[in-house]
Amino acid sequence: MQRRVYLDNNATTMVDPKVKDLMDPYFCDHYGNPNSLHKFGTEIHPVISDAFNKLYEGINARNEDDIIITSCATESNNWVLKGVYFDKIYTGEKNHIITTEVEHPAVGATCKFLESLGVEVTYLPINKDGTISASQVQAAITPQTALVSIMWANNETGLIFPIEEIGEICRQADVLFHTDAVQAIGKIPVDVVRANVDFLSFSAHKFHGPKGIGALYIRSGVPLTPLLHGGEHMRGRRSGTLNVPYIVGMGEAMALAQEYLDYENQVVMRLRNKLEDALLDIEDVFVIGNRLQRVPNTTLISVRGIEGEAMLWDLNKAGIAASTGSACASEDLEANPVMVAIGADKELAHTAIRLSLSRFNTEEEIDYTIEVFRKAIQRLRSISSSYGA
Repeated sequence: MQRRVYLDNNATTMVDPKVKDLMDPYFCDHYGNPNSLHKFGTEIHPVISDAFNKLYEGINARNEDDIIITSCATESNNWVLKGVYFDKIYTGEKNHIITTEVEHPAVGATCKFLESLGVEVTYLPINKDGTISASQVQAAITPQTALVSIMWANNETGLIFPIEEIGEICRQADVLFHTDAVQAIGKIPVDVVRANVDFLSFSAHKFHGPKGIGALYIRSGVPLTPLLHGGEHMRGRRSGTLNVPYIVGMGEAMALAQEYLDYENQVVMRLRNKLEDALLDIEDVFVIGNRLQRVPNTTLISVRGIEGEAMLWDLNKAGIAASTGSACASEDLEANPVMVAIGADKELAHTAIRLSLSRFNTEEEIDYTIEVFRKAIQRLRSISSSYGA
């Protein structure tokens, strides 16, 4: 039987068996609608309350703040951008949004859509280190700025952006601040109070919870026009019957993510660094971004002379799952946008491979990956028409 090694955890993660076990009773045994007045519904209330408490604790939200359940972070991101449009831009109060050139398409494509409606959007370029500075944000803010939307950690490089500094700047400038924290939760501490964020998006499936559920944190007192209308669910902010088993699963996954933070930053980081060091010993192999400024599980590797898609093919044949970048755009064969943004030459911009670990990866799996990677580089370079020419 072929070995299977999963190193694409920035795309999605395995559901922790503890999470699955906790979810199971709420499919067939305790299946009442929590909005119903009978016992089938009301007996669910304590379970949902416990799950929400875990979500609040996981990001250090206050009781008066809102955490609203969504289908995923893509919905949460869309909701913030379009909600602010209706609240502050459509009304004529302001007309400017600031984001970066390397946001997830859930933010980037939504900003492009808003531009078609007349919104002015500033796309901040990343620097040669692969991130941006708080001073760039400060310089871009104008009296017309309604919102700043910047990811907490990049989904391709794993590089961490200076969210606390940006949050302080936005608060002083009286500008709303949103961060997509999908790649941060479960890897590094996330504190909405320290970061001064008004909105924060996340998805359960990025930290060993179920797919198809996410959330949006909204700071107390901040208005946001709903995307979905139809009922008074979620304090009137988002209509739709609550997905009880998935809420239970996301809450438990969040609690476990906090429990395993030290493990991520010790064991997972050590395995990531071992993998990186072994690959960097090979000639013309590059890692993007300072490892001290990255989340502990992620490495973006470029191998000169080898197309990223070709490397993925060899890895996949050996049972190893990796990615050329954002999973939501993995079928796009254009040059990796992060590689382009940091100024990589045209050839290198097509060679990036993202390897992202989780707490379920083992030392043996990393050793096997190193062995397969080395053989794949040797094979692919031997048939390359460009390398060494």
